[in-house]
Amino acid sequence: MATTTTASLSPAACRRFVLSSPSLSFSSRRLTTSPAGPGLRLRAATASRTTRRRAVVAAAIAVGDKLPDATLSYFEDGDLKTVTVADLTAGKKAVLFAVPGAFTPTCSQKHLPGFVEKAGELRARGVDTIACVSVNDAFVLKAWKEALGVADDAGVMLLSDGNLELTRALGVEMDLSEKPVGLGVRSRRYALLAEDGVVKVLNLEDGGAFTTSSAEEILKALG
Repeated sequence: MATTTTASLSPAACRRFVLSSPSLSFSSRRLTTSPAGPGLRLRAATASRTTRRRAVVAAAIAVGDKLPDATLSYFEDGDLKTVTVADLTAGKKAVLFAVPGAFTPTCSQKHLPGFVEKAGELRARGVDTIACVSVNDAFVLKAWKEALGVADDAGVMLLSDGNLELTRALGVEMDLSEKPVGLGVRSRRYALLAEDGVVKVLNLEDGGAFTTSSAEEILKALG
């Protein structure tokens, strides 16, 4: 298994994004304190409730950055295999897109099917590798692929980042533990284009939204 390295980025390279959800409103909020007393206790209680409703994540990756290396797993011909991000992208034009979760509605009905449908067009534009990344384990992704009827020769790899190695290195994790369905820590939805491991296009969504990370948007970026 390849040695994993994590990109080191300066604070200036980090970006802050606000998560949105159909049922919850997320935004950044700073708690100011005052001398100890009832006011402080009230502020603390309010902050505790706010923390349950709000979350902010920083994206450490940006256009022009080298992708951090990580080891991902997948099934091929019934065998469980691993591949590094470096091997996926070195000397290649690669599209990586991430979904918050297999079997979830938007991921199953729009995001993954869209890239499967446009895989031929992407390859005609010079894309060598197309891969879907999820924090689900490789067994779940295999079942998801079969449930959607994605053929082995569809041209889209389904890669498991089960330990969030890549997701955290990119700085795109989001904590959905307190959502009603208890999804835990997931990846934000995104699509990126990398050439020889360097990010050329990054379409990063707010939370699980689906507005800029489609295959069509990547095709537009390719010109």
